[in-house]
Amino acid sequence: MADKARPNILWLTCEDIGPHLGCYGDDYAYTPNLDALAARGVIYTNAWSEAPVCAPARTNIITGCYAPSTGGEHMRSLVPMSSMLRMYPQLLHEAGYYCTNNAKEDYNLEAPGRIWDASSAEAHWRNDPGAGEDRPFFAVFNDTVTHESGIRKRPWELEHDPADAPVPDYHPDIPEIRRDWAQYYDLITKMDEQIGVRLAELEEDGLVDDTIVVFYGDHGSGMPGQKRCARNAGLLVPLIVAIPEKFGHLGAEDYDEGGSSDRLVGFTDLGPTALSTAGIHPPAWMQGRAFMGEHEAVPRRYLYGHRGRMDERYDMVRCARDRRYLYIRNFMPHLPMGQHVRYMFETPSTRAWKRLHDEGALIEAQSFFWEERPAEELYDLEEDPDETHNLADSSDHADVLEELRQACREWMLAIRDTGCLPEPQLYLRCGECAPYDMARDPERYPMARILLSAETASSLESGVLETLLGFMSEDDPAIRYWAAMGVMMRGERAVRRGHRLLREALGDDDASVRIVAGEALCRYGGTADVHLAMPVLVELANAEAYGPYVALMALNAIDGCGRVARPWMDEIRELPTEDPDTHDRPQYGVEALLERIIAQHGEASG
Repeated sequence: MADKARPNILWLTCEDIGPHLGCYGDDYAYTPNLDALAARGVIYTNAWSEAPVCAPARTNIITGCYAPSTGGEHMRSLVPMSSMLRMYPQLLHEAGYYCTNNAKEDYNLEAPGRIWDASSAEAHWRNDPGAGEDRPFFAVFNDTVTHESGIRKRPWELEHDPADAPVPDYHPDIPEIRRDWAQYYDLITKMDEQIGVRLAELEEDGLVDDTIVVFYGDHGSGMPGQKRCARNAGLLVPLIVAIPEKFGHLGAEDYDEGGSSDRLVGFTDLGPTALSTAGIHPPAWMQGRAFMGEHEAVPRRYLYGHRGRMDERYDMVRCARDRRYLYIRNFMPHLPMGQHVRYMFETPSTRAWKRLHDEGALIEAQSFFWEERPAEELYDLEEDPDETHNLADSSDHADVLEELRQACREWMLAIRDTGCLPEPQLYLRCGECAPYDMARDPERYPMARILLSAETASSLESGVLETLLGFMSEDDPAIRYWAAMGVMMRGERAVRRGHRLLREALGDDDASVRIVAGEALCRYGGTADVHLAMPVLVELANAEAYGPYVALMALNAIDGCGRVARPWMDEIRELPTEDPDTHDRPQYGVEALLERIIAQHGEASG
C-alpha cells in the first residue's frame, strides 16, 4: 500500500572528520557536493558524537542511550543489551520502513535479534523487495575513506599543499604534521565525491523530493589530539540536514534553508530524531532528544561526552558543554591523554609529536597531550577554540565551572553511568544480566557512593587522604578500587601513609583492587614491596587464567611501573595472549601491551 505521508530518510555518514568542510567556512577544504547539500539544508555548528571513537559513538546512536548507561563505553567491547531497550531500526521496521545499512555496524552491544532488513556492502534502498508497494525507506551509507588509517597511507600524491594546512595551536608546526593534515583533507575531498554518487542515485531514482537527507561524521578527525580525546576537538562533528519542501513541516523552528543552527545536538539524539521524522514517538527510555519531526523535544541546555578504555589503554573522562564553555572531568588524571595506543602510533605525525615532547622541544600547549592532566578543565570555545587555556582555576569563571561540574555529575547519576566500575568488576557484578539492568538496581550498584569515591580519588586534594584510606575498608570493591587509585595518584608520600592497607589489598578478593594496590607499591614502594607486588601483577596478566579484562588492567599496571618490571621479563614473555574460551573483542589489546612491555624492557631480565 502506498505511503506518501512519510518521508524516506537517507543517512550519509563518514569516519573520523571534524567540521572541516567548505560549508562550515573551511577554505582549505574542497567539498562541492556537501556544500551543495548544505545550500538546500542546514548545518549544525554544535553537533557532538558524545564519544571520540567509533564503536562507543555508534553505540550511542543505535540505542538513543549513552554508552556508559548500557555498559558499552569501552573500545572495543561487547556487552549484553537489556531486554528493556531496542535498536532504533527495529522500531522503524515495525512501523513499515525498509531499513538498510551499508555497511559498518560496530556496536558495543549484542544485537537483540534482527536489526536491519539488509546490512552489507550491497545494502541499498533499491533492493527493497516491497518497492512496488511504495513503502518508505531508511537507508544508511557509511563511507570509510576518511578513516584514520587513510592519513598514513604511503605512497600518496598530495592534492592539498601542506604549506597551507591549518595547524591547531596544540600541534607543533613541523613537516610531518602538515603532511598528515594535507592528506586528511585529500581524504575529505574523496569522501565528498562518494557522497556525490549517493546523491546522484537519489536524483536518478526521482526521490529527491521525497527524501530527508542527513550527513554526519562519526567523531573528530583521525589526527592525534582529536580522535580518542573527550574534548571538543574529538567530539565536534559536521551535521547537515536537508528537508524537501513537501516535508518542510517536519523541520524545527531553527531550520533555515541554506543557513546554520547553533542548537546543541548529540548522537543519542539521532535515533529519536529518525523516529520522530517518521511519525513515531520515541520511547521514554531513550536518553536522546528528537531535534525535528512530529515529536520534536525541547532543545538541550548541555551536551555530554565520555571516554573509557581506548583499545588497550584504560581511562575515564566525562565532559559537559553548553554553547560556549566546555567542562572536562579527568577521573584518572595521572594518565596522559596521549597514552601509547599502538594503532594511534602508526600515524607519522603522532610519532613525530611524541619525539619532540621527549626531546623537550615543545611549548606548554603542545606538551599537554603527553603529560599528566588536572582533575578538571574548563575552556571558552569562543575565545579558545583549540582548547589550550584551562580556565578551571580562574576566579572569573568559578560560576561557569560549578554549573558545568554539577551538570556533568547530575548526568552521570541520571544515566546510571557504569563507567564508575573498573571493567573486570562490571562483568562480575552483572553476572548473566545486562549492565543497563544491573545499574538500575541500587543494591547491586550503589552508584552515588561509588561516584563519590571516584570524585574524591581523582580530586588530587591532599586533605582527603584520610577519607580515601577509610574507603579502603568499604564492603563495595569499586569503592576500595577508587580508594587505592586515589592513594596511588597522590604519589610516594600517600603510598607511604597507606602502606599497610595497600599491602593488605594485595590479597583483596577483587582483582581490580589487587592490581591498583600492586601498581602503587611497585611505583612508590621499596624493594620488598616490589617483590611482593610484581608477582601479583604478572599472575593477573594471564589472559588465559583471568580473562582479557583483568589481563589488560594488569598489563597496563606493569607498563606503568617502568623499569622495576625488568627482573620479571622471563615470566612476562611466557604470558599467553589468547583466552581460548571467550575470544573477547579486547584480546588484541593484550597482545599490544605485551608487545610494548617486551620491547621496552625485554633486553634486561633476571
